Amino acid sequence: MKAVCDICPRHCCIPEGGTGACRARKNENGRIVCSNYGMISSLALDPIEKKPLKRFRPGSMILSAGSCGCNLSCPFCQNHEISMVSCDDISAEYFSPADLCDAAVSMRSRGNIGIAYTYNEPLVSYEYILDCSEKIKKAGLANVLVTNGYVCKEPLERLLPDIDAMNIDLKGFTQRFYDMVGGDLETVKNTIVSAVESCHVEVTFLVIPEENDSTEEMSRLSSWLASLNRSIPLHVSKFFPRYKMSGRIATPTEKIYELADIAQKRLKYVYTGNC
Repeated sequence: MKAVCDICPRHCCIPEGGTGACRARKNENGRIVCSNYGMISSLALDPIEKKPLKRFRPGSMILSAGSCGCNLSCPFCQNHEISMVSCDDISAEYFSPADLCDAAVSMRSRGNIGIAYTYNEPLVSYEYILDCSEKIKKAGLANVLVTNGYVCKEPLERLLPDIDAMNIDLKGFTQRFYDMVGGDLETVKNTIVSAVESCHVEVTFLVIPEENDSTEEMSRLSSWLASLNRSIPLHVSKFFPRYKMSGRIATPTEKIYELADIAQKRLKYVYTGNC
C-alpha cells in the first residue's frame, strides 16, 4: 500500500517498504515513519555563532546534533556526506530523545544552552525533533533549528511553540534557483514569515557565482526581509567549491561585500561569512 508523506511539499508517494526522496522517511505498513529516528551521525559542542546565530544568546555554546538525509538536492551541498545518504550508509549512533536531553543537560557546566538540530536537514527527522524539543524545553534549555525551510505549514506550526531560534537557509530569491535544488521559493518564504512571528530568526544566503549573485536579486531579497522586520539578521556567506560544484570558483570576497552593502541599506544587521 502506498502512503503519502505530509512533512514537505514534495509529498512523496512511497510504496510499502520504500523511502522518500529525503532518504529519511519510509512507508512501514502503510504509514510514513521517520526511518532515521534517533540516529545521530554528528554531535559537537559549538559556539552559537557557528549555526550561524549572531544575535541569539551570543557568546554561549550549544550542543549540535545531526543525522542523515535532506529533502533538497543542492549540487553545492557542504555536508553532502551525511545529507545525501541514508543512515544505512554512514556511521550513526542511536540517541533516544531522553539520551539527547541528558547529554545537553550534562554539558550545562561547559556553557551549553540547549540543542541545535543541524548539519543535515533536521525536519526530515520531524517526529524525532518534535519529541526531543519537548524534552529540551521542559529541561529549561533552548531548541535551535538550522533548516532549509522547505516544510509544510501544518507540521511547522506544531513544532514552532518549542523552538527558540531558527537559522533558515534562503537558497536564492528566484524560483529558477529553487528549481535547481528541487524546492519552492514561496514555501521557504512562508516558513520565514511563520517563524518570525514565533521565535528568533536569522537568515543565511550562500552566494554562488553566476547563480544567485546579482545585485538585483540581493536588492529584492533584502527588501522583502525588511518588509517583515528590519532587525532580521542576514548572513551573506561565501561559496566554496563542493560536491557536484567542485569545479566552480569560490565566491570572490569583493562580491560578498558588495551584496552585503546592498542589504545594509535595508536591514539593520548584515554579516559576512567566511571572508
